[in-house]
Amino acid sequence: MDILCRRLPGAADYLATLEAMKAFTDSRDAATPDELWLLQHPRVFTQGQAGKAEHVLAPGDIPVIQVDRGGQVTYHGPGQWVLYLLVDLRRRGLGVRQLVTLIEQGIVQVLAAYGIEGAPRADAPGVYVQGDKIASLGLRVRRGCSYHGLALNVDLDLEPFLRINPCGHQGLRVTSMVQCLPEARAPAMEDVGDALLEALREQLEAATIAPGAR
Repeated sequence: MDILCRRLPGAADYLATLEAMKAFTDSRDAATPDELWLLQHPRVFTQGQAGKAEHVLAPGDIPVIQVDRGGQVTYHGPGQWVLYLLVDLRRRGLGVRQLVTLIEQGIVQVLAAYGIEGAPRADAPGVYVQGDKIASLGLRVRRGCSYHGLALNVDLDLEPFLRINPCGHQGLRVTSMVQCLPEARAPAMEDVGDALLEALREQLEAATIAPGAR
């Protein structure tokens, strides 16, 4: 099953990208290839369906957008790769839990290539480095197809995370790849993006159940 990998240029407006994901999901059919969208957003807080207002502490000049993914509030901004997974789960024989697991495994794989030991947590989706969150994820499934996806902190200003309870967890510390590595080994954004696309594509292909095997 084909997977198309797309890079959206520049800083992609959040609402426009969200509407594009919804339109893609609503118009796709059984023959539509799955797509992975890699992009960065301008500074924005997004509040998931389960989001509680008390977790948005002091947004200041950063807009807060209510969205239809799972989870609580998080932050997107330049220096963070966002990867959206537009996947026909029924066609691939995958459940939502399996998709979450393969996303986390893909992120762990990318971090390991840079010498960073990341791991998921059973009680809170995402990937963590020594207890600090380095990647978040949130999904929506409609008509058996997923959209939304993951955000990996590479080299971004972490101050906005102090304005919220990240993912609804008071006091949760957030980190980035740059903070986990010495300055001489700071990762190049483009290289990390390429690695992230490749890792998620590989994870999806490896996890797919062939139609005849169901």
